[in-house]
Amino acid sequence: MPGSHSPAPSQKHQNQPAQDAESLLQSAKSEPLTDGGIRTSQLLSEALRIDPGHHEAQILQERLHQTFVPRWHFPMLSDTARNKAYAKAIAAKVKPGDVVLDIGCGAGLTAMLAARAGAKHVYTCEQQPLIAQAAKQVIADNGLSSRITVIPKWSHDIVVGEDIPEQADVVISEIVDTVLLGEGALATLTHAMAALAKPDARAIPERGTLMAQPVESDGLLNLWRPHEAEGFDLSAFHNFARVAQLTPNDFEACSLRPLGPATDLFEFDFTRPNINPARAAKDLACSETGRIHAVLVSFKMDLAPGVQVANGLKSGGHWGRTAFLLDQPETAKAGDRLSVTAQHDASQLSLSVRELLQTEEQSAAALWMTQGWNGHRQLLAASGPSVPQTPVYPPSEAARTQSLGQAHY
Repeated sequence: MPGSHSPAPSQKHQNQPAQDAESLLQSAKSEPLTDGGIRTSQLLSEALRIDPGHHEAQILQERLHQTFVPRWHFPMLSDTARNKAYAKAIAAKVKPGDVVLDIGCGAGLTAMLAARAGAKHVYTCEQQPLIAQAAKQVIADNGLSSRITVIPKWSHDIVVGEDIPEQADVVISEIVDTVLLGEGALATLTHAMAALAKPDARAIPERGTLMAQPVESDGLLNLWRPHEAEGFDLSAFHNFARVAQLTPNDFEACSLRPLGPATDLFEFDFTRPNINPARAAKDLACSETGRIHAVLVSFKMDLAPGVQVANGLKSGGHWGRTAFLLDQPETAKAGDRLSVTAQHDASQLSLSVRELLQTEEQSAAALWMTQGWNGHRQLLAASGPSVPQTPVYPPSEAARTQSLGQAHY
């Protein structure tokens, strides 16, 4: 009889882990993600425990993590200035015996800071199941499981008496993006402060302000609106780049130069938030001569009295920046004003540039009249009766402002 082609027992044993890992991988690939990726993650982790070098399992696990765990979590957790500011604010505002609601658990840092500050109990909610599961482990690793409860829910779905035993004394959140609005902070906190917090509850942060200022940056245009590549004109593509989202690295590389101070656009009271839309027409002052390439929108947040975080031009940290590019750069000088309109609907911000209001020199006609009148006065003074000493002045600044306001609003 021909020899058997069955693998030897030792070979069968060597192949078994790979077969088991492959079977787990196939199960992971067919698993629905309706549970937020929990079961898929478990299957992939088990496959990689059996076969740590399994290429496809590694790729799928990384893809799963990138889908459900936003990458900004990691630079945020390593932002020392931000962490210290929240630690200081929480220590100042959380009192022994407080019930704390922490919205947006993440890795559990702010919840643990509240527990360290003396809270009786912290209830922290996280709607992404994979993140909530990891936060529970982080909290357990730090010995705080008995004082912190992770609720794997969106805060809007929390019910007092079921998920939390009573309304909170303090509400903590860090659910803002580069312009404060993009993560739904206003809607979330409007609900939380009304339904989940006591009437006199404290909030961290307390308030936030959105600001705008004109900036010059050739690097910004080179990054977002390159005019040509290899000799080809690319300008018809520029309409797709009206709002530049800058990473911290982009921000450093572009070297934005302020051409004027930051002007307040909107103020938000996070202790009594609302979701009413708003519109603001502002003139951004120019105090430097230069080319206005964009309007930078930044924020500052007061976490507690004397404790602030920000993402302005002089701020570091993990936050990115948002710049609204002008259709065409404007040449400005000190005293000019860039007229803009900003609007928000509680979750998104838009900004449009109306025009550059230039500092008015004496018009040619006014200058001619003044020179002509003065010359005529000198001539009459030499040969005839005196004349009224009244030169012709250009319009006052107040009159110009009123006129421009009527013309453009």
